[in-house]
Amino acid sequence: MRHNKKINHLGRTSSHRKAMLSNMANSLIFHKRISTTTAKAKALKMFVEPLITKAKNDTTHSRRVVFSSLKSKEAVSELFREVVVKVGERPGGYTRILKTGNRLGDDAEMCIIELVDFNENMLAATETKTKSRRSRRGGAKKAEAPVAEAPAADTTEEPKAE
Repeated sequence: MRHNKKINHLGRTSSHRKAMLSNMANSLIFHKRISTTTAKAKALKMFVEPLITKAKNDTTHSRRVVFSSLKSKEAVSELFREVVVKVGERPGGYTRILKTGNRLGDDAEMCIIELVDFNENMLAATETKTKSRRSRRGGAKKAEAPVAEAPAADTTEEPKAE
């Protein structure tokens, strides 16, 4: 039984796994989206989201804690300068995993992991999307035939004969 075994070891030693996740987090912070396997993306999500939450509080201590995980001054400065500005209001869920199919060589499940507020295409699509109501009966509303009106009961006006 695997009770309380949350961490996916990814078939690597502890030091190799930590180094790999650190490098992938650096790439995600710099490029805002990376392509990887689904298992690595889920492990990366658990690794990077607490770092982004820690970066919301811009203190020396939080910078040192984030640096101990990322091991890159450039990534830390990018995270505190640009990433936190966009995700500052968000209470969590800073990354999105989009599945892209299987890899040709070994049939591994591939996906794209990206920072949520940096995908301009998806943000523009949600802003321009309008809600339309669709019916199961006949799709869109069809133009109705004009209804013949009853003649008016006004007798004061008579047609003129020429």
